[in-house]
Formats: sequence, C-alpha cells, structure tokens
Amino acid sequence: MAESRTAKLRRLWLNVHLWLGVGLALLLIPVSISGGLLVYHDEVDALLNPKRYAVTGTEVTQPASVYLARAAEAVAGEPGGFVTTGLRYPEEPGAPVRVMARPQQRSDGPPRFYTVFLDPPTGQVLDVMDFRASFVGFMHVFHGNLMLAQYSGRQIVGWVGVAMLLLSLTGIWLWWPRNGRFLIGLRWTRSPRFTFNLHNMLGFWISIPLAVVSLTGIYLSFPQTARSMMSSIATMSPPGGRPGLGDVVANTNLTPERALEIAQQSVPNATPVAVFLPTAAGGRGPQAGAVQPQQRAAEPAERPQGAAAPQGERPRQEGGRGPAPSWRIQLARSETETVTVMVDDRSGSATMAPERQSGDRAASWIRWIHEGSHTGQVWKFIVLLTGVFPPIFAVTGVIMWLRRRSNRRALEAKRGVQLSPAE
Repeated sequence: MAESRTAKLRRLWLNVHLWLGVGLALLLIPVSISGGLLVYHDEVDALLNPKRYAVTGTEVTQPASVYLARAAEAVAGEPGGFVTTGLRYPEEPGAPVRVMARPQQRSDGPPRFYTVFLDPPTGQVLDVMDFRASFVGFMHVFHGNLMLAQYSGRQIVGWVGVAMLLLSLTGIWLWWPRNGRFLIGLRWTRSPRFTFNLHNMLGFWISIPLAVVSLTGIYLSFPQTARSMMSSIATMSPPGGRPGLGDVVANTNLTPERALEIAQQSVPNATPVAVFLPTAAGGRGPQAGAVQPQQRAAEPAERPQGAAAPQGERPRQEGGRGPAPSWRIQLARSETETVTVMVDDRSGSATMAPERQSGDRAASWIRWIHEGSHTGQVWKFIVLLTGVFPPIFAVTGVIMWLRRRSNRRALEAKRGVQLSPAE
C-alpha cells in the first residue's frame, strides 16, 4: 500500500512538473532570459553602447554643478522640457558620472527618464539614453510586466514565478532516487538518454537557487500584498515618493557643491554616492526648467549652518509653512553602508534621514537577492545561471515529453497487434 501511494504521488508531481513546464514554456523562457541578462545590465549596456563608458580617466574632478549643467544642455532640446533631477557618482573606477533627467511636463503615458553619461575628469557628455528606448530599459520593462502593464502584466510575471517555484520543488522530488541513495542521484549516467541526464543533473544543482529567485520574484510582483505581509512581521516605514519625482525647485539658495559639503561635514570620512536636487514639498510647486543653482546667503536659522539636526527632524520653512525644499545627499560610510542626509536649501541645516526599519532592510535584501546585486560575484553568477538553465530545461523537457508520447503510442500499437488474433 505504501509503495502504491508513493507511486501515485510521484505520478502526480510528474504530471504537475510536466504540464507546467510544457504549458508555460513560451512564458518561462523569455522571462528567464531577460532576468539573466539584467544581472549584468551594465556590462550588457557597455557591450552594446561602448561610447557611454569611454571615460578618459577615473578621477571625478569637476564640481557637481558642472555635470548637472552639461547634462541640462544635452537634454534641453527634448520635447516636454526635460529637467535634471540629480546625479550619481561612479560606483567603481572607470565608470561614468550619471545625471538623471525627466520631463518637466507630466503626461498621461508611462513616465520617460533620461540618463546622461558624462566623463568624470572632463565633464563632457558621452551619451544620452532614453531608458525605455534602450535595450536594457526594454529588458527591465519586459521582465517586470511583459510590456503589458495595462493588462496586469506584473501579476502575470508573478504567477510565472509561482510556476517556476513549483517546477523547482517538484523537480527535487522527481530527482530524488527511489531507493533513497543520494549519491546515486549525482551520477551522470542515470539514463542512457543524454537529454534526461542533462535535464536531471542541471536541474538538481540549480533547483534551490532557482526556487529562491522565483520566491523573491513573487514578492516583487505583488508589492501591495508583499508589503502587507512584511509589515505584519517587521516594522516598515510609511510609503514615500522616490527622490527626484517632485517638481524640482528652479532657483536654489545652495549650490550642489555647498549642499554636498554640508552633508559631508555631518558624516565625516564619507564619500559621495548621489546628489538629488530639492523638490517642492509634496511633489507640487513651481515648475523648473534647467536647474540653475545660485549661491545666495542662507537665511537665518536657529541652528548654525551645516549643523546636523536631531535624527528624524525635518527642516521647516519660516512661518510654519510646512517642510522646506531639501537636498537629498547619499553618502557611503563603507562598501556596505550608505546613509542619506537631508540639507535644507534655505537654512543650510543638515538632517540625518531616519534609520531604515527592519522590514525595509528585509525588503531591500529580497530585491538584491533576486537581482544578484549587493550579494557578491558568486551569487550574481548563480542568479545568471537561473536565467540560462530554464530554457535548457524547456527544450530537454519537451524532447523527453515527445519521446514519452512516442513510446506510449508504440506500446499501444504493439498491444493492439498482440490482441488482434483473439478478436
């Protein structure tokens, strides 16, 4: 009885594994390949567009305002009145400075974002990239929602992740030797068929990482449900807008250099990561053209200019008119620790952004694990393999399925011939 029950259960998981793999192959293959390519998105982009990374040196010698001004000139002719919103310094030696820009005028369609690549030593513009029109941008959008955002594409990708998770778990069950001898399962020659051995061996070694990547992808595909679940077990900060999405202040009291200097005074020995320009409180306010920071005397404040405010305190405008526009400065204390400093554009006071909650850190780690970022080169390569192997599984699985059908038909035909004399 026990053997019969085990055989039935194995047949059940085999059918689940088979029909999920064959039935969703046309979705599993492109989602997997696009995810694998995105693990090395910068390397792929550099291969396709080498001029964006053709820097003349590694030293960042120009002031931040120079990079912003050059980028503003580069996007000045774009329809919609593009405005620069911030810059990111090179993440590694030999990488370009990147300035982000977006349309000043909001449209009903998907938002457009430009990235301007600049040479760190000279500040010269290397290239301007429309994110959605680029290959990497297309891969990001396709992997996230299959280019079907208006038709619940993100949720479809999430259910594809559920299928991939089930394929991984049922694959482990089916791989496990029936006699329980684990080492026998590691042999290449479990079958005389090459396709079976390839499917079997690659599937075993990648099954656990593939399950992890699939599970984290499910979390990212259902953000509201995932956030609700995470907040039930760990504290999370209230949802907030992304930096640079409000209306950029046209004329600032502080220059980018002065805002960065104030931030660095509050976090000694930290290196700059990114500078985001002030936006109007609540994302509303005067529309901005090209950013033209002006150096003016800071207005009087109770706290000396450059002094850090208590953690979590937000600078306010005079007269109690709500939060004042602030520069958002990201600084790196080490390779793994980044802090954010808010610099009041009017008073020049620096405020440490509230420390991230445990749930926020867990959510970041889930994204990093899925993307293969911030987790080391070994895991990054493993995540690449989780995108490369599924197409191999699909091809070998379909071959095995077709061979199985052919064998079954041959067996049925043979039985029919044997029974024909008795008829």
